Amino acid sequence: MRILGIDPGLQRTGFGLIEAEGQRLAYVASGTISTTELARGDLPGRLKIIFDGVCEVVQTYRPDRSAVEIVFVNVNPQSTLLLGQARGAALAALVSSGLPVAEYTALQMKKAVVGHGLANKSQVQEMVKRLLKLPGLPGKDAADALGLAISHAHAGASFAVLEQSTTLRRRQHAQYRKGRTL
Repeated sequence: MRILGIDPGLQRTGFGLIEAEGQRLAYVASGTISTTELARGDLPGRLKIIFDGVCEVVQTYRPDRSAVEIVFVNVNPQSTLLLGQARGAALAALVSSGLPVAEYTALQMKKAVVGHGLANKSQVQEMVKRLLKLPGLPGKDAADALGLAISHAHAGASFAVLEQSTTLRRRQHAQYRKGRTL
């Protein structure tokens, strides 16, 4: 199974592809989609570059599945909104290409790859290098994207087994029904 990981960002969106066969993981490709050549105020142009770049990666490498990082809330709400729009462009590209999308937080990815959720970027880079037997360190954004793909390679199989063994249903508490809480 070929898995594409996406680490969304408005200036640099990282991508990483791995091949997973059982417990064996193999590196396929990685890199970044950069929007820095456009003016900071050209948000639509930047989102188009991200969308087109993710579509190109999908067409070139033909992944079977994808994993995207879930955006966390920053101290700066404007930064969070902009990052969410970059993530939306990447998600739209994946979905329009017909790929199933799994989502993981940075904490989940770091726990899966490094062993603890407070790992820094250099620790993720080093573990990705070791797990995929790379000759050098991948870039920070590419390492996070490869980490997401690795996380999905391990967790995705467990999720598939759970889906087949039981019907997962949303819990009704804390949801709204007819405009009121339950």
